[in-house]
Parts: sequence; structure tokens; C-alpha cells
Amino acid sequence: MNRQPNVSADDLKALLGAPLHEEVVRYFEQSTGGEREYVERQVLECLRYLYLISRHRDRLSGLFLPVEQEIDEIWHYLILQTREYRELCEEKLPGGFFIHHRSIAYEDYQEEPGREKSIEEALRWIPLYCQEFGPFDEGALPHWTIVRFLYERMEMTLEDIAALEPLAS
Repeated sequence: MNRQPNVSADDLKALLGAPLHEEVVRYFEQSTGGEREYVERQVLECLRYLYLISRHRDRLSGLFLPVEQEIDEIWHYLILQTREYRELCEEKLPGGFFIHHRSIAYEDYQEEPGREKSIEEALRWIPLYCQEFGPFDEGALPHWTIVRFLYERMEMTLEDIAALEPLAS
């Protein structure tokens, strides 16, 4: 199944605006020593995360979308840009509401609701990701814990992951 994205990487980058996008990328390049291309992908996946939460509030509210710690740190950085973050949430993202932050490690989360609940929740948001941004590619794998698990441990192909059907909410 080849789904075309509704929202491109350029669309998401434009939500931040070129100056703030460049500031975030530069900050994380310098603070982590990461390669620019990799850091740009981290910022993109953070924006995809925020977009999903905003666009699909009714279906994703209260769910845990397991991104890697580095993505969470980019989100923290954006939150500290208080004016720009509020504008991003309330005026630029499709939901028009402030996205509050709560950190929890994936391992801790798995213990709270249990493995079955984690899988059920993944089956709720993975199809929405593919609908909005197209199928996961190998560049996304380092940033999304459960997708990497499905790919590496469950030996699902990226096509298999993209073909997952959404669960009813």
C-alpha cells in the first residue's frame, strides 16, 4: 500500500518558520554533536508528533506516542520558546489548542498499562501517521520506539507497518 502524504516535511518546517527551525537544528547540532541531516530529521519527527496530537486530538487524547528521548528534548526546547510555542499550538497546528507536555519513559509506560494496551494504542496512531505523512521510512525508525520494535524485533517490513489498519476509537 503506497499512501501519499497529506502533510509534507516542508509544510511542517514552515509551521516553525525558517528562523526558529534553523535555531532548533543548530542548537541540537551543537549540543549533541549530531550530523545536520540527522538533527533535521529529529526536528521533523518532533513536528510530526505535535501535528498528530493536534490534528487527531479526539483519537489520540491521553495516548502515549513513544518517541525517543531526543525528540522529547526538542519538544522541551520548543516549549521554552513560549511565545512561538503557543503560536505554533494555537494558531498553526490544525487543532488550535495548547499541547501540554508530560514526559514518561517508554519502559515505565509499558509497565503502567501493560503490553497489550501499548500495542492497542500503537495500532491507533501508526495508521494516522501513515495517513498524514506517508509510510514510515528507515530514516524515521531511530525516532519512534514502537515502530522500530515492530521492524527489528517483530520483523515486520515497512510496508507491513504502513498497512496496519486503525482500531476503532
